[in-house]
Order: sequence, then structure tokens, then C-alpha cells
Amino acid sequence: MQTVLSGIRPTGDLHLGNYFGALRNFVRLQNDYNCFFFVADYHSLTTHPHPADIQNNVRKILSQYIASGLDPEKSTIYIQSDLVETAEFYMLMNMNAYIGELERVVSFKEKARQNPDNVNAGLLTYAVLMACDILIQRADLVPVGKDQEQHLEMTCKFARRFNNIYGVEYFKEPKAFSFGDHLVKVPGLDGSGKMGKSEGNGIYLIDSDKDIRKKVMKAVTDLGPQAPNSEKPEVIQNLFTLMELVSDKSTIEHFEAAWNDCSIRYGDMKKQLAEDIIKVVTPIRERINDIYNDTEYLDRVAKMGAEKARVNAQKTIQDVREIFGFRRIHY
Repeated sequence: MQTVLSGIRPTGDLHLGNYFGALRNFVRLQNDYNCFFFVADYHSLTTHPHPADIQNNVRKILSQYIASGLDPEKSTIYIQSDLVETAEFYMLMNMNAYIGELERVVSFKEKARQNPDNVNAGLLTYAVLMACDILIQRADLVPVGKDQEQHLEMTCKFARRFNNIYGVEYFKEPKAFSFGDHLVKVPGLDGSGKMGKSEGNGIYLIDSDKDIRKKVMKAVTDLGPQAPNSEKPEVIQNLFTLMELVSDKSTIEHFEAAWNDCSIRYGDMKKQLAEDIIKVVTPIRERINDIYNDTEYLDRVAKMGAEKARVNAQKTIQDVREIFGFRRIHY
């Protein structure tokens, strides 16, 4: 069975775009692949978060992913910093990474431009740490978005370089995993084409009913159809796209007909959309709160995940130490 690995940055709450996008596909993968999902708390250190926020953010993101369908019994769900092997592996692999190539990484250049007063070494070697996360679990497939393709390319480069330098065929080159037609693009409420954290146009899984109604009623619309059976502008199609995700067929057909005969009332459509979103979000939100407040359960999940993830990690770091020329440690 092939191994799929994906990292989760603990940097905010999940919105409908996350839920209907990659997350639901992750849930499907659990039955057909050997899945590893890790909370990338080491990665968050590049922005110098407050120490108290790190653990809280990890608990929040674990709660939200598990409540949304990730199953600790089916998948290996772990916290990056629980694997001490990752830190040593990262240090060793940095010895084979070069400043020039790291400075050319697009994400590094963008973050350095956005935060010129915080261009730290961790930011520069971010691509190395991402590669180590993948290689330490010997992953075959990595789901990546467009903005992460270069990081996967760098991972393959580091794997090849390691093999070439030490004359081994140890690391395989992981491939990008594509969800194809299964990856749903969820639009934002501001008329833009994508819901996202940075855009501030999302509905979050922990939003209250009141917040959801307020956000949906503020969604951007236009003056309405000017002729029967006309093409919908993007801002209106966005509302219909959201409705297709949360509403039943008869509701969608009702508002499609109203659009086509120019009788549509956006206020009515938004009210219905808000209530249908609430039906989807409410049980998830309640489960998130239950899990978040169950510290013992989250501790068990983290411990179980770390134990499962450490099997591969310990073997990899022992082999890599030996290939580098260090003695093998017997734990």
C-alpha cells in the first residue's frame, strides 16, 4: 500500500473551503492508502508565535481535523515536534543544502519581501524541513497545491543529492498526488473566486449560527438578472456554487428557476443558503468543541500517532546516521 503524507500548519481555523476541498479528500484516502497527517508546529516557529499559542493552536487544529473526519485509527495523525528524529534529520540534511538554491525558493523570497525584519535561518531552510518531513516517513505521494510544487521538487532534489553523494539508492523521489476532479474549489463571499484565510472571506467550522447568517447576508451580489435565462456573473455563480455544496436539489432548482425568469430575490436566497450552511456546520462545530475540551482524548491521539510515526522515523534516522558515517545508536 502506498504511503501518502500531508502536513497541517497550526495557523488558524478551518473554513468551508478547507472542508469541502482537500480535507474531504483526505478522509477518502484513509481507506485506500497508508496516510500520515502531521501538525507542523516546527514550521510555525518562523513567525515567532507566543509559546502559549503553540500548544493551543495544535489542539485546535487536531480537534477540527478529527471532527471533520480524519480517523486516528485509520490514519497516523501526529505532532511534528513529537518526533525528535525530525530535528536531527533536518540538521543533517541542511549540510547538503546550499544557500544559493534556498534563496531562490519562491516562498522564501515572498516571505522575505513581506517581512524584511524577520528573515531568519529557519525561513531560509524551510524547504529542507519540509523535505525532511516527507523523506523521514518514506512517503510515496504528497498532495500539494500550486504554491507547494517547488517544495516537492526540492524534496526530490535533496533525495537525489543524498543518494549521489553517498553512492546509495536509499531515498525514493515522492510524487505529487492530484485529487483531479475531486478537488472542489469553494468560492469566497466577497465575490472572489476562492475562500481563504488571508482573504477574510470565509465561513469557519467554529462560526456560530449568528456569525454564519451575518456573513452570508453580507455576500456580494449585483442588481439581478436583466434578461431571462442569462448567464450568471461570477459573484452570483459563487452563491449557487456554495448552494450546490450544502443545499438539497429542490432548493437549487427553485433558485435556478427564479434566476432564469428574473424573479430571484437575493435576500431570500442568502437566508436559505445561511440555514443550509448551518445544518452542515453545526454538528461539526459541536464535535470540535467536544474534542477540544477532552484533553485526555487528544493526548491519547497524539501519543498513538507519535508511536506509529516513530517506527519509520527511527529507522530512517538510524540508516541516515550510518550512511553519513556516524555510529548506529541502539535505543
